[in-house]
Amino acid sequence: MRDTGDVLPLLRERVTGSVHADARLDAYTTFRVGGPVDVLVEAETPDDLAAVAELCAGEVPIAIVGRGSNMLVSDEGFRGVVVRLGRGFRDHEPVGPDSIRFGGAVHLPAGARLTARLGLTGFEFAAEIPATFGGAVRMNAGAHGRSMSDVLVWADTVDLTSGQRARLSVEELGFGYRHSTLAPSHVVVAGEVRLEPGDPAEVAGRISTYLRWRREHQPPGRSAGSVFKNPPGDSAGRLIEAAGLKGARAGGAEVSSVHANFIVAGRDATAADVWTLVVRAQREVRARFGVELEPEVRFLGEFPEVRTEVEGEVEG
Repeated sequence: MRDTGDVLPLLRERVTGSVHADARLDAYTTFRVGGPVDVLVEAETPDDLAAVAELCAGEVPIAIVGRGSNMLVSDEGFRGVVVRLGRGFRDHEPVGPDSIRFGGAVHLPAGARLTARLGLTGFEFAAEIPATFGGAVRMNAGAHGRSMSDVLVWADTVDLTSGQRARLSVEELGFGYRHSTLAPSHVVVAGEVRLEPGDPAEVAGRISTYLRWRREHQPPGRSAGSVFKNPPGDSAGRLIEAAGLKGARAGGAEVSSVHANFIVAGRDATAADVWTLVVRAQREVRARFGVELEPEVRFLGEFPEVRTEVEGEVEG
C-alpha cells in the first residue's frame, strides 16, 4: 500500500478543490463523532476525481462521504483518503418538461423544494432525507413509500480506483431496499429524475406535511436516522423496543425513547458509545427473536470489540 504522506503533495498539485491533512471527520457526519482522516479531498470537478483515482491507483484506501447522514466514523478516524463533492457538483438543470438533472452534491431537501417551485410532483419524499443526491442514489434512500429508484432515470459515476466514468440506467444500478450495486469506490456525480406535472402550492403543501411528520415522529438531536433496515414483514424499531432497549444508554449515546431504531449521540458521546448500542441491539434482538438486524448506517474505520455489557457502561 502507498503511504498517504507521499500522495498528499501530489493531490495538492493536481486537485483544484481543497486538500486537507489530518482533518477531523466529526464535522462531516450527523452523529458529530469520530476521529481524523489522513487526507480529505473536496473535489470541485470530474478532473479532480480523476486525479484522486490516478494518484491513489488502488494503493491508498479511499472512502466517499456526502453529508454523513448515514455514517459512523471510528474514534480512531480513517487511515486513507476521504473524498467529498464540493460546490462544483451542487448544480441542477431541467433536461425536459418533467425531468431535472441534479449534481451529486445537491442537498436532497433543497432538490425537493426546487421541484415544488417548478411545478413537478413525485420528489416530495426527498424533503425529509438529510442526504446528498449522490448518497441517496447509492443507498436508494426513501420515505413514505417512495424511493430514488421510483424517480431516477440514470446516474453518472466515477470509479475512484480506476478513474472510469459511466452512465448507468436505473436497471443497471440493481436497486433494492436501501441498496444499490454500486461499489464503495463509485461516486455518483450526477443523475436525472423524471417526475410529473403538479400544482406548486399542492406540492409545497405535501412537503410541509412530510416535514411536520418527521418532527413529530423522529427524535431531535445528533443521529444518523434509522440505524437498521427493517427486516421483511417487521420493524427494526419494534424489535429493539420489544427487546427492552428503548432508552438504553452507553456513555453519551442513547437508544431514543421516541423511536427505538434511532441512536442519539449527546455532546459527550464517542463513536464507541454509539457502536456499543449498535452491537447490543443486534445481539439482543438475535437472542430474543432470532432476527439478524442489518445496519443501514455505514461504518468507517476500525471499531473496538464489544464484550458482554461493557462492564456497567450500558444501562437499560
